[in-house]
Amino acid sequence: MAAFSEYRRILLDGAAVQAGVDGAELVAGDGRRVKIEEAQHLPPVVPSKVIAVHLNHRSRVDEFRIELPDTPTYFHKPTSSLNSHKGAVVRPEGCKWLNYEGEVAIVIGRTARNVSPAEAGEYIAGYTIANDYGLHDFRDTDAGSMLRVKGSDTLCPLGPGLVTDWDFHGKRLRTYVNGEVVQDGSTDEMKWDMHYLVADIARTITLYPGDVLLSGTPANSRPVRPGDVVEVEVEGLGRLTNHIVTGPTPIRADVGAQPTESEEVLSTALGGDWEFRGVRPPRR
Repeated sequence: MAAFSEYRRILLDGAAVQAGVDGAELVAGDGRRVKIEEAQHLPPVVPSKVIAVHLNHRSRVDEFRIELPDTPTYFHKPTSSLNSHKGAVVRPEGCKWLNYEGEVAIVIGRTARNVSPAEAGEYIAGYTIANDYGLHDFRDTDAGSMLRVKGSDTLCPLGPGLVTDWDFHGKRLRTYVNGEVVQDGSTDEMKWDMHYLVADIARTITLYPGDVLLSGTPANSRPVRPGDVVEVEVEGLGRLTNHIVTGPTPIRADVGAQPTESEEVLSTALGGDWEFRGVRPPRR
């Protein structure tokens, strides 16, 4: 395949293929072409793992009225949570507090283990956009692991493509809900940059080609509901679009913890207004 600066994975004649972006078209390795707007997108990479940093953007930290630790902390999103550009994000029936979190995703290009921050850039294939959705209805039981909060099916859209020649410095990140800007941040407000995150994780966890690291979200993560269209736009990476739907079945009531609506859930979903608990905007 000819060299492109952006690649996408799509379904073409029933097969998953990698295609380069050429203007308004995608070009498969065998020369077949499809219009971008007509393509059925897949996640742009096939990771063995998705690792996300908890907090990194200064505006998000200020919103929660906390201090960052000296070093970042992380959680894991299973690969079964992967979703794609234009994919449906499921809010399970019986849940209310599904929040968007627009982010930049780092994609590993070479096996990385015990590399320095100065070397880490050599192990990055490129970058894509992520929306690190959180199902806060399960926060009371899963706050330690974030497993169901961040790892439930469909809650990790990536895309639309993998951009290989992108400089992460000074890039604007915006999230839109139904066309309205709801998050507006910059990569320059990150405490730990992309190279630091890769080197930190690779000290004890081997990163393989295709693995994804989510680098954190700016302030103003808020709940969305079925029918909403959520877009994350990052300067130089494009725009990731998804829509919210209700799950086909309710959360089973005969096993496990049930969705809750505690002060912890509400304060997190509605912006971390810890000092104003019980004083909240009208709910949709």
